[in-house]
Amino acid sequence: MEKSCTIQDVFERFYPVYKKTHEIPAHHRKTAFHIMNCKTGAFGVNISVCEECGCISVHNNSCRSRCCPMCQEFPKEKWIDAQKENVLDTPYYHVVFTVPEELNPVIYSNQKLLYDALYHAASSTLNELAKDSKYLGADIGYICILHTWGSAMNYHPHIHTIVLGGGLDKDNKWKDTGGKFFLPYGGVAKVFRGKYLCELKSLWNDSKLEFHGTAEKYQNHYCFKELLDECYKKDWVAYCKETFNGAQSVINYLGKYTHRIAISNHRIKSMTETTVTYAVKDYKNKGQWKEKTVPGEEFIRRFLMHVPPKRFVRIRHYGLLSCRNKSKKMTHCRNLLGCKKYISALKNRSAAEMIKLLYNIDVCMCSSCGGKMVPHLPDKHTPSVLAYMRC
Repeated sequence: MEKSCTIQDVFERFYPVYKKTHEIPAHHRKTAFHIMNCKTGAFGVNISVCEECGCISVHNNSCRSRCCPMCQEFPKEKWIDAQKENVLDTPYYHVVFTVPEELNPVIYSNQKLLYDALYHAASSTLNELAKDSKYLGADIGYICILHTWGSAMNYHPHIHTIVLGGGLDKDNKWKDTGGKFFLPYGGVAKVFRGKYLCELKSLWNDSKLEFHGTAEKYQNHYCFKELLDECYKKDWVAYCKETFNGAQSVINYLGKYTHRIAISNHRIKSMTETTVTYAVKDYKNKGQWKEKTVPGEEFIRRFLMHVPPKRFVRIRHYGLLSCRNKSKKMTHCRNLLGCKKYISALKNRSAAEMIKLLYNIDVCMCSSCGGKMVPHLPDKHTPSVLAYMRC
């Protein structure tokens, strides 16, 4: 049994067999190719030479795929840093919208359409209820992030929203509820259910839905109607997690949800010739961690199931935080609240400067003599560099 293996190791071992026995969409193949070749030299290299001692340093390029566990840390830090300028010193709330598992086969067969519908239903629900004077009576701001996985990499599409704890009323004045979430959970769930199922019915009536695998039976009008009736009868879940006190706690928390993938390398516990063992959270046992072992090809299937459609935008900003509003309205909110503006620390910096600031690593300093490393492009006059690359 192999210890300390990575997702890249799992793909290298099991993907060649998996692709022979499964039909794989193009965007899944591309993701698998990126993961297997990340930081191997397949995407090129950066070569630096010390001006003082001539020491050569070769760094393999990463794949930069949003589904690769080795490529998320740097983009996450850059994204979080950019959000600092749009954070207010007010309470924030983490609201989660989920759908019944009965809808999972239909959603998986129509990922782009029905993922978009999740965003539409969640944003419409928050806007409608927040503008109601019975609750808040104001325009709010929030960020929506799609996750499609549970802890065991099972299919579980849901929307995480980071909601600003207040907004601007019709007179453009700040309004909040003094630290309590301004919407009733039961009301949020019911409105979300109605809006999502309404869009689902509209897509069905316009013949825009496809049905594959276990969803094929819903091609029948009566089966589809039974599914909708069953979903209308169920109590949907929309709940609010912990409140964030202060802007810094929001900034630190954002990265936990924005740049996550289905599973990270540290959760892979071991791998054999046929199986993969990884850590999962047992929510039926107070969230205790336990180990789950699955066949290697099943692990690949579960991982690829959560690759988003091509060019699909997972992080979306709404209301006061939308691109067209935040430059003016967030400044106005900041002035009304009398809070300071958090300045981006990474803005307009080079990659080398960012790395030094974030990780205290100076990639421009020679590890041998402390001299300055300069970028170098190999040519016919630098055989030593080419020889190093061939090794």
